[in-house]
Amino acid sequence: MSRTSATTSGGSARAWRDALVAVVAGFVVMIVIASAGLACAGAGDLPEGAFPRVVAAVVVMAAGGSIAVSGGAGFLAEADVNLSVLPLSVTLAGALTVGLCFLRPLHNRAVAHPRELLGRMVPLVVLWLLALLGVALIARQEFGISTGDSPVGEIGELFDAAPTVGFRAEVPATLFFGLLWILGLLSITLLVSRRAPLPAALVRFHTAVRPAAFATVVLLLAYVAIGVVTGLVVAATRGDAAQTFAVILLGLPNLAWLALTLGFGGSWEGRVDGPFGLPMPRILDQTLRGPDLSTVDVASLAEHDSRAWWLVPVAAVLLLGTGVLAAVRSPAHVRARQHALHLAVALAPATLAVCLMASVHAEFGLSLLGIGDAGGLGGRVELSPHLWRNVGLALLWGAVAGFLGALVARPLRRRGRVEQP
Repeated sequence: MSRTSATTSGGSARAWRDALVAVVAGFVVMIVIASAGLACAGAGDLPEGAFPRVVAAVVVMAAGGSIAVSGGAGFLAEADVNLSVLPLSVTLAGALTVGLCFLRPLHNRAVAHPRELLGRMVPLVVLWLLALLGVALIARQEFGISTGDSPVGEIGELFDAAPTVGFRAEVPATLFFGLLWILGLLSITLLVSRRAPLPAALVRFHTAVRPAAFATVVLLLAYVAIGVVTGLVVAATRGDAAQTFAVILLGLPNLAWLALTLGFGGSWEGRVDGPFGLPMPRILDQTLRGPDLSTVDVASLAEHDSRAWWLVPVAAVLLLGTGVLAAVRSPAHVRARQHALHLAVALAPATLAVCLMASVHAEFGLSLLGIGDAGGLGGRVELSPHLWRNVGLALLWGAVAGFLGALVARPLRRRGRVEQP
């Protein structure tokens, strides 16, 4: 009895230690990436020592949290501010770090008891939420707004009521969405990794789910890697390297996964209006710039730059490669039509998640005494997916790529194939 108790106690202590390592590593990586990206974007010059608090706000958003933005100028003006954007570079870096740390102690076994997996997940979730709470409490700041020669600026000087804008983390919403974020990450990690153990009742789904899920994740990471290379080339050849590195370190997956959906025929809609905007390629800004909603697809981008058509063959080649990878990682007895179904079912929800995470809504308006926009300070950036079109095309492309990939992979050495003597 004492030996069993000691073993259980030791296992629990190791689970908490491993969870602490994963949480610390995840937040350190996200803080470093967010700090570097914001520094490249010029946030290092923010007044009143606000830089660490802005970094904390970016980390909170990257971990699924919610940031409320507000502003005004006393009784003179009121600011209408709305910000919904996910810095996916920071999110992806943290997710990969936590996922790898979570998997490391679980490798080299096919089956694990559900109680053991829960014993690993619960400490990580608890420590993650505590760390997220600490960062959320730091993420609050208020700034003054320079209005120049606008009516708000002149009247504000007269009444000593300068316009301000501030932000703060909404703690309850941050903890709720942060819980969904970490649970989703751990579930995807177990779903994707071939070496992670599963409960005995779920092992039978290994062949149907894991190869296609892994191949889909590799596809998303391949697009990010291509985006990194493209960004480095742009930074080296076109100047303004700091702005390019800011995009790479804060929002590269937002653009890379947008390119994936556009490449297989998907479309988005949005607009960029006013003096403000988000860091994005010039071709995308030109397509969205205007007071009305604009459709973003390969054809509309090609009106400004014909090189946008390259998105189509790149998507076709990488999707076929995804199908081949899924087939190679599957047992040889799995048929081509089964591969088609597996990859379609994997790519469609991945596209849904990408569309929801990469959408952007940022709006700022300053009204003087409740009348209109003051001083031309208002601005809006919107980008949202045509959800059903994108997910439907992902389902179709997944089926085609899975079927063709299975045919291409037939001559290759496959898991489960028995060689003839």
